[in-house]
Amino acid sequence: MSEKLHEECGVFGIYAKEPSDIAKTVYYGLYALQHRGQESAGIVVNDDGAFISHKDTGLVGEVFAKDVLAKFPNGNIAVGHVRYGTTGTNSRANVQPIEVNHQKGKLALAHNGNISNSYQLRSKLELSGAIFHSTSDTEIIAYIVTQERLKSPSIETAVKNAMYRLEGAYSLVMMSSTKLIAVRDPHGFRPLCLGRMKDDSIVVASESAALAAVGAEFVRDIEPGEILTIDKNGMRSDREHCNKKPKSICAFEYIYFARPDSCIDGVSVHFARQKAGELLAEKYPVDADIVVGVPDSGLDAALGYSLKSKIPYGIGFIKNKYIGRTFIQPTQNERSDQVRIKLSPIVEAVKGKRVVLIDDSIVRGTTSQKIVSLLREAGASEVHMRISSPPFLNPCYYGTDIDSRENLIACKHSVSEIAKIIGVDSLGFLPVEDVETIAGGSCCKACFSGEYPTAVPENISKSRFEAKLSEKYKNEDKN
Repeated sequence: MSEKLHEECGVFGIYAKEPSDIAKTVYYGLYALQHRGQESAGIVVNDDGAFISHKDTGLVGEVFAKDVLAKFPNGNIAVGHVRYGTTGTNSRANVQPIEVNHQKGKLALAHNGNISNSYQLRSKLELSGAIFHSTSDTEIIAYIVTQERLKSPSIETAVKNAMYRLEGAYSLVMMSSTKLIAVRDPHGFRPLCLGRMKDDSIVVASESAALAAVGAEFVRDIEPGEILTIDKNGMRSDREHCNKKPKSICAFEYIYFARPDSCIDGVSVHFARQKAGELLAEKYPVDADIVVGVPDSGLDAALGYSLKSKIPYGIGFIKNKYIGRTFIQPTQNERSDQVRIKLSPIVEAVKGKRVVLIDDSIVRGTTSQKIVSLLREAGASEVHMRISSPPFLNPCYYGTDIDSRENLIACKHSVSEIAKIIGVDSLGFLPVEDVETIAGGSCCKACFSGEYPTAVPENISKSRFEAKLSEKYKNEDKN
């Protein structure tokens, strides 16, 4: 588990009105979702029933060079994926979309989320003779959908039946030889939305920002539990699984994961973060000269704090735009260098000032400590830190990479102790009771409160052979 939580995955799908160069549309959509995963990327295009794909580890721009995109044929259906994996090693074997050939046809599947009963499902499948080629829980979904398809009249019926066996978080886009299907789990843990392009092509994506990137108009969010099918006969919705579970969109989508220009379940991410800042100003007022946000997800909350407190908002840091969220530090000892390379304080803005510093979260505390040190070295006379989320106290089983309490600083120290450790004059976290306020209603906040919307998995260990594969793929990727 890293100091900053990772961003899940991003999914994108398109059903074009006429065969066209849709690989480029998916490419642009994935670029807009790059913040959700930087480990790997993949696109599968349906060329009149033939699946043409390209997938690899790396960023979207690295995986899909101009000559690679040019090799894709025209098609009318395509799916794409950017990955940060919370289940499964970072290897080529785990790159999505996953493709399956079975007796009744083909399937390409891209998944955002985490199947909380994956250990039990995989064990049962292996005992029945299933052979897995990856350590990702997405392959489990593909197996179960395929099993159901072999005894169902259609792929959408197979998906509906498979959903009775799946627990946890899953927003899916999948493609058969004739259909594009979008699925959101009954709790709606992860976002998924629908858009329409000017030529009436249909687009589905993890975030509305990706719709805008390809020139599609936002139509609506896919409902929790909904199965949306698009084919030559148009678009139809199956809501058999809707309204059977309490809505539990992940609160951290609003706090950190999503782009601020996205709107999720009717709530603007930008205004959700700004609201968090306003609530922090009400709860933890302080005499200060400037409010500064940690780029990027702390900026909106800093604006909200400034507006509510009337303390001037300022730019305190410049972020190196050429370093992504997953900039690699080889060792723990080099974490300080990582922060200095990514962030540079504006001395003239903070020198001699009492600074309110806004960030989205504190996981282990090491990065926060370094950021505060940068402000102190730049001459800040006081640093008062405000966090736009509650303290992390519990593991997540739905896709955020908090797999244990072991490395969470809030599990070992009080707020005053954390303040002393990271070197601030005062520290305040968003109260857990305010999380639903910024999310616009019911949401999953189990990592803060310990109140899980589903049964806690009995076995949360990774696949028994994942450790072996991890080392194997690590060596392969060096070659």
